[in-house]
Amino acid sequence: MHKHPSLPVHFLSPVLPPFLSPPASPVSTAPHHSAAAMPTVSVKWQKEVFPGIEIDTSQPPLVFKSQLYTLTGVPPERQKIMVKGGILKDDADWSTLGVKDGQKLMMIGTADEIVKAPEKGPVFVEDLPEEEQVVALGHSAGLYNLGNTCYMNSTLQCLHSVPELKSALLSYSDTARGNGIDQASHNLTLATRNTFGELDQSVRPIAPLQFLQFFFKSDSEQTLRKKYPQFAQQHNNVYMQQDAEECWTQLVYTLSQTLTSDASESAVLSMKQLFGIDLVSRVHCAETGEESMETESVYSLKCHISQDVNHLHEGLKHVLDCPVCSFLLEKGIKPKGKDFTMFYCQKVDYPLELDVYEFCSDELKQKLQAPRQMLRDAENAKFGLKTQGKASSSKENEGSSSNTGESSSMDIDKGKWFVLTGFKLILLVCVLNAADPSVPKKQLTGVYDLVAVLTHKGRSADSGHYVGWVKQDDGKWIEYDDDNPNIRKEEDILKLSGGGDWHMAYICMYKARMAESKS
Repeated sequence: MHKHPSLPVHFLSPVLPPFLSPPASPVSTAPHHSAAAMPTVSVKWQKEVFPGIEIDTSQPPLVFKSQLYTLTGVPPERQKIMVKGGILKDDADWSTLGVKDGQKLMMIGTADEIVKAPEKGPVFVEDLPEEEQVVALGHSAGLYNLGNTCYMNSTLQCLHSVPELKSALLSYSDTARGNGIDQASHNLTLATRNTFGELDQSVRPIAPLQFLQFFFKSDSEQTLRKKYPQFAQQHNNVYMQQDAEECWTQLVYTLSQTLTSDASESAVLSMKQLFGIDLVSRVHCAETGEESMETESVYSLKCHISQDVNHLHEGLKHVLDCPVCSFLLEKGIKPKGKDFTMFYCQKVDYPLELDVYEFCSDELKQKLQAPRQMLRDAENAKFGLKTQGKASSSKENEGSSSNTGESSSMDIDKGKWFVLTGFKLILLVCVLNAADPSVPKKQLTGVYDLVAVLTHKGRSADSGHYVGWVKQDDGKWIEYDDDNPNIRKEEDILKLSGGGDWHMAYICMYKARMAESKS
């Protein structure tokens, strides 16, 4: 076989015409960065020196500043690094700065405060002590239903919202029984004090056993059952549902007898100072023309409700202006021969802000004019409006002329809280603070804000279900449905005006809006 000698093989690129030849690559004029182009420098900051810091000259100086931030904690915007020509800028060209390997740079700047790890980890509300849980929760605990006792629970929750009443109860000692106070009333007052204390210190529902025991039962000859026998009624050995208004009335009356200056500290206001309303009635004899004035003090106003009454003001005016005035009209009617109260289911609106100026006597209207003007000026200043001075009070002066047609008027100068019942209205008035010269003197204005509503759901006062709705200091409302408190909105409260089988306002409690005297 003939073998050819091996020859080298050459792969020749085809020769292309100039117009098909690819364009020549441009010659880069940028400097070539090699390992030698990353100088290592040291940086002096305050009393510290940070050696061996490499500078990547292919990156802007902001990257170098970020390196220093991780070492010193000085943010880039606060760093002032001295280089050739002045202070290093974020967009400077390294090639013009002449930074050399081993060079020592100086930096000025204030470091951020070092974020310390929290000393304590996150704490859940469930892990807090019970007294701290009460503060975190924002409202008091609920009350267990001990068998048809929702009437009692709702009453206690509404009255528990009165801070002045709680102060009076706290000052009532175990040995404070005064002259003429029976043991049963004394025990009931102590039970109320202790129940309020438990509500303030617990986040879990409590069972008001002590209060229930002393309310209608006593170990000594069942004194309280004799005093309030209606609350001990039973059916098939089960205690029956009762009227919350009767419970409210009996409890307030008992506390008015025990919480006096003799039994508690003199600085504590009495129940009459808190809830008292003076009613002045003019009795006129049509035949002889003789007239007489009668004054009585009550702890609540009964609002008469008929088919023609659609608002709280109308019911109050009907009671106070009627020729033959009765202050015992209920929201319901009691048919003859029956021992229960039937309820009207018509809708009767009530305001969040109640102004009782038109129901006051002429003398009291004169006293209220100056505080009412101060209140208006304060509210106008709060919203950046101009004060009206004495001009607006003239309109109230016109309305304060002698009203010969009125048969009754109201004197709220002594009350602090205003209560409407049956629809029953309860006016709740603040402390005057007149005894403490360091506290600005506060005066009544005749304007009251709704702070609690006791509602009933059902067709009879002695059946159905009672619930308390209480306004908190932060403005939110809490629905106390026995042992289940729920947060509610203000618009939910306005829906309690009746008109169906939903909750219907039965007792409304208002707190006085006071005016601070500058003198």
